[in-house]
Amino acid sequence: MAHYTLEEKSSIVGDWLRIDFIHNSGGLFGMLQGGAPVLALATVAIVAVLVALEVTSGWRSWLVTLTLALLLGGAIGNFIDRIRFGYVIDFADIGIGTWRFPYIFNVADSAVTISILLMLVLWLLAPWLERRDGAEPKETESLDGVASSGSGNGPAVG
Repeated sequence: MAHYTLEEKSSIVGDWLRIDFIHNSGGLFGMLQGGAPVLALATVAIVAVLVALEVTSGWRSWLVTLTLALLLGGAIGNFIDRIRFGYVIDFADIGIGTWRFPYIFNVADSAVTISILLMLVLWLLAPWLERRDGAEPKETESLDGVASSGSGNGPAVG
């Protein structure tokens, strides 16, 4: 970024991708402007939760691991900028002709956004994937101590 001037646009791939070097003292999509210290503290908590989730979850899906890795990488990338500079360096400006994506972003923002989309896809597909893999509902114990299959049809037999 040393070769670019603040807020000076440079075409990279025609008008589709431009470098527009800006300082973002807020969060994702410019929310919470001036909140870099608070966002840095929130990032530490989020990173701790993500690491704990991955270590203790028992998930064995490469896609879940990839999703959490993208989120973790993006959070740490922006965290480093916030600690070093007090703001995040955003630079990617995409669009077609006069239509531009409303936000300038960076690689870390892209990783966070992709991970959130992957989480939504996983959440929406989870019931289908469980049925496809033949997973049975987990047996739970009701308040009266009777085991049930979770189907609402009474105690499990066998």
